[in-house]
Amino acid sequence: MSLLKRIEATSSNMGQEDVRKPVVPVVKDVVKELTHDVKTRVQNKLIAELDPKMDLSNTAMVRRSIEELFNLILEQEGIVLARADRIRLFEQIAAEILGFGPLEPLLNDESITEIMVNGPNRVFVEQRGKIHKADVVFQNDDHVMRIIDRIISPLGRRCDESQPMVDARLPDGSRVNAIIPPVSLVGPVITIRKFAKSPLTVDDLIKFGSLTPELVEFVKACVHARLNIIISGGTGSGKTTLLNVLSSFIPNDERIVTIEDAAELQLRQEHVVTLESRPANIEGKGQITIRELVINALRMRPDRIVVGECRGREALDMLQAMNTGHDGSLTTAHSNGPRDTIARLETMVLMAGMDLPLRAIREQISSALDLIVHQERLRDGSRRVVNVTEVVGMEGDVVVLQDIFVFEQTGVEDGRIIGRIRPSGIRPKFTPKLEAANIYLPPRIFGFEAYF
Repeated sequence: MSLLKRIEATSSNMGQEDVRKPVVPVVKDVVKELTHDVKTRVQNKLIAELDPKMDLSNTAMVRRSIEELFNLILEQEGIVLARADRIRLFEQIAAEILGFGPLEPLLNDESITEIMVNGPNRVFVEQRGKIHKADVVFQNDDHVMRIIDRIISPLGRRCDESQPMVDARLPDGSRVNAIIPPVSLVGPVITIRKFAKSPLTVDDLIKFGSLTPELVEFVKACVHARLNIIISGGTGSGKTTLLNVLSSFIPNDERIVTIEDAAELQLRQEHVVTLESRPANIEGKGQITIRELVINALRMRPDRIVVGECRGREALDMLQAMNTGHDGSLTTAHSNGPRDTIARLETMVLMAGMDLPLRAIREQISSALDLIVHQERLRDGSRRVVNVTEVVGMEGDVVVLQDIFVFEQTGVEDGRIIGRIRPSGIRPKFTPKLEAANIYLPPRIFGFEAYF
């Protein structure tokens, strides 16, 4: 049935009381349905006629073959489309065969930092720190499941009723989490934390206001002097991005071992070994945990150990590594502030099942850690380093902390928070460690002029 006849048939079925209602929504619905029908027909015929032995890794060649078949099928079916509609239909079909279907345009949009699929009909994105609904839908739950399988299959992972949750990554390093029924009650859910095409650099973070030149000079000196640093913050506060930036300060001649649940770090040094944990197989065997990887990394002669995130029992082994000659280690942890980071580490060490007294755990923490860099996502969506705190040592049963830099908010302008991280005027107790590495920071870094 032609588009005109479909519209006429729909209009004739409208009752007398609907005469004054606009026909535009009806036309849009019909056009949308027809476009979907055309896409389904062309796509099914195209898949049926594609050579099953074709090497899908050669994207350019496959795309040319798809385009030739696409044009041929449109001609055979007698389907006439405007140029813009023809290009859009081809891109949608190519994305279904070669890419990630409806997610493809969202993944290619560099202004989008997060994609959230809440079932087939509700897709949300985060742009410039704000969340809004995207004009993208899937056909049904099975369509979402096909995209999940396409993401996780190359990684040797699975997502089914026996294991309805999975962590994975896209080829560009973007982090993916998927959770499906029966655990999810809204259908298959996908959450993608996108990575920028080119990783953010120190200059980018300074431009965004996350760091200041003085703070960059300070943390760079701390990394060069092999201080043990933990980056803390809430979900989506930018911990992994900051860890990437701090890791870039590690000298190129050092052996770095990175350990993650899903490989996200993008280190540019030459001598990097990347390790990734592995979930259990369908028989419940073969699981490799972060803790096991940390223990194994100690046997790999690392100069630096970088753990993507400490979230459980591996915290004990990380602290042990920091205390046994593996200086300069870096990791991240979820927390609400520097003091809360210490409490979180205590809890994670207790999760290891070791019957250690609390004082012994705190002594391990105060001895292992030198610096806590705390980052937050503020109300306006911006991500800022708000505390740079030194772990001084123990005083009685308490771990003593002192702020070296603190974020100071000066106001709000057009909904954006105005402020800057400033030095507290205190020189850190670990200054001798910096000087032992032949690093002498100017007094202005700490907020005061040269001594007289």
